[in-house]
Amino acid sequence: MAEVSGVGKGSQQEVLRSIFERSGMCMAKLDNAFRLVEVNADFSGQFGCLPAELGGRCFVELLHADARTQVSRRLTRLLAAPGSRFTEPTVSFRRKDSTVFSGELTGFTVGGDRSDAECLMALICPEGGNRKDRAAATHRLVLTDIEARILEGVALGMSTVNLASMLYLSRGGIGYHVDTLMRKLKVKNRPALVSKAYSIGLIRPGWPPRVYPPRVYPE
Repeated sequence: MAEVSGVGKGSQQEVLRSIFERSGMCMAKLDNAFRLVEVNADFSGQFGCLPAELGGRCFVELLHADARTQVSRRLTRLLAAPGSRFTEPTVSFRRKDSTVFSGELTGFTVGGDRSDAECLMALICPEGGNRKDRAAATHRLVLTDIEARILEGVALGMSTVNLASMLYLSRGGIGYHVDTLMRKLKVKNRPALVSKAYSIGLIRPGWPPRVYPPRVYPE
């Protein structure tokens, strides 16, 4: 994979902001004590709350009692190994009205260095959503080398013009490959593309974004 330079924490935060606001996935940002620093509207809506109602609450408190110990352990291990990720296929959560729903929980770290994670990210895919599509994508999806490099660039927040310059392609060529990636992952925009790529394990957690090598075949 070609190295991409000149993209730092500011760009990372811009990408995360775009994913937060437009991906359509239930996402939350946690601090090192597992408190909710920020949640998007999809996340708060799933719990029957406004985003402001969840700010400062411990993420573990949103879990059914039976799931709290296991998830707490997974989050603690995540903090000890920045750049790693975990997925719990079925976790039970409690809404504001005390009703329970289940879903797949994915956690990964953002920012920091090898010894210190800046924050944790939690993605929830409620049952009845697109878990079957995601499972199928996890097992079957393979990218060409150029698709992988473009996906990494999109995850970095690079524009079509910058990607075209880096990869010696036309802007139309970049647009074609981005459209192909969105069709493969069954999403409608770039933030959703990046979010889903992370959630199904196509991109390794951490910064800069990198597609897992086994997911790539040469053209």
